Amino acid sequence: MTTTEAHKLLEQFRAGGVSREKVLQAFQAAPVADLGFAQVDTHRALRKGFPEVIFGAGKTPGQVMEIAAKLLEGEQRILITRINGGHARALRKKFKQAVHHAEARCVTIQKQAQKPRPGVIAVVCAGTSDLPVAEEAAVTAEIMGNRVERIRDVGVSGLHRLFGELEVIQTANVIIVVAGMEGALPSVVAGLVSRPVIAVPTSVGYGASFGGLAALLGMLNSCGSGVTVVNIDNGFGAGYAASQMNALAEQGSKSGV
Repeated sequence: MTTTEAHKLLEQFRAGGVSREKVLQAFQAAPVADLGFAQVDTHRALRKGFPEVIFGAGKTPGQVMEIAAKLLEGEQRILITRINGGHARALRKKFKQAVHHAEARCVTIQKQAQKPRPGVIAVVCAGTSDLPVAEEAAVTAEIMGNRVERIRDVGVSGLHRLFGELEVIQTANVIIVVAGMEGALPSVVAGLVSRPVIAVPTSVGYGASFGGLAALLGMLNSCGSGVTVVNIDNGFGAGYAASQMNALAEQGSKSGV
């Protein structure tokens, strides 16, 4: 169900044209578009506030384009993650609004510009090698309607670099901290702010980092309060969660909480 269809149904209910039971049934159902190779969730924006996100890895360019086209029939903006060059070329050829974020390995498609919600999400990146994951988080948060401040290369091996960015970090509603190696940066940041910190371990590191497992375990055992941890290299998950947190902050400000 598209937003337009939902509005129409609610107007019919308000006018007495349909029953409460029919409205409840319509919204409880989960409309699906069957493409044969994929069951596209066309109701997700109504439930989650953002359309189904397309995970590009393992899908052909044709499959990604077909899913994107179906979503765009009723949505104003979509996100495709973990794409390769073939995906990007096909999407940009088919959709004139497609933007390829090469470093983030994402494509965003937005029919018209949107005004970002109040509040800032800070994406703090420990090292340059962690940037692909950090950019995935930033692009995700931006396409979901948030203003993002990027802070790069402030890892613990040169901690003085972080202090010059504290004003921006401390005023953000949510802070995403991306780090590989031993994964210490989120604990440091959490000790300096009163905001929620989402820690993202990356697979960057030498042998005993075990592909990001060392950073993941370090972050899970953080002594910093208010640290939540997502999976290894999951910039998307961090950006999505941060957007939901920032949306709650906006609702709270509107209600006077």
